[in-house]
Amino acid sequence: MDVRFDHIALALPRMADATPFLVGVLGGSPAFGADAGVYRFGQWRFANRARLEVLEPIGRDGFLPRFLAARGPGLHHVTFKVPSLREALARATGLGYGVVGYNATVPRWKEAFLHPRDALGIVVQIVESPDEPPRGHWRKPPPMPAGPPPPVRLLGLRLRAHSAARARRQWSALLGGAESIENGVHVFRWTASPLRIAVEIDPASDEGPTRIDVAPPSRAVTGLGEPAPGLGAVFAEAP
Repeated sequence: MDVRFDHIALALPRMADATPFLVGVLGGSPAFGADAGVYRFGQWRFANRARLEVLEPIGRDGFLPRFLAARGPGLHHVTFKVPSLREALARATGLGYGVVGYNATVPRWKEAFLHPRDALGIVVQIVESPDEPPRGHWRKPPPMPAGPPPPVRLLGLRLRAHSAARARRQWSALLGGAESIENGVHVFRWTASPLRIAVEIDPASDEGPTRIDVAPPSRAVTGLGEPAPGLGAVFAEAP
């Protein structure tokens, strides 16, 4: 399967709350962003071209105010690009997943979602899009700190799952990730993506994301290993 792990997304009440850490600490550079109806999004790029997205609600309608009221700021979803959304959703239903939010009205961005109760505790967005996101149309990016440091490498997302079989069902059987086991952690990689999924098996804990892994930096980076200010997510150096 020619699948790409495209980006990790955070939901925040205000996108501007993200830049002190994403830019001022991690050194991310703005890639692109736009308004999209009841929300706006922006993406930042890091040293290995991994991208992190931030979602901000516009008004009180839509899914983001509900998410933020229930969970607060933090990790919202991961996005995978597939050659055929129809084929990916057939695999999903064949594996027992429920599909929500199907929308194929925009030919260049067909999408559907797996609900976190089915998908190891995180929203999974599956997209059919024939080209890379557009560039240069972020009209009003949030204020950026001056003189940002060199960017770090974002490695990907770390999660817990109750069993290796559940992890393989989602990240390999459904989404085509190549699995390796590293220090007891099940790691899933996609050839075309700088990002990966690392899964720790823990039958006794809740399934779901625990942190965003950062490669061991070549410079001092403050705030790793604890919730990042304003983001509600933990960024930690990968072991």
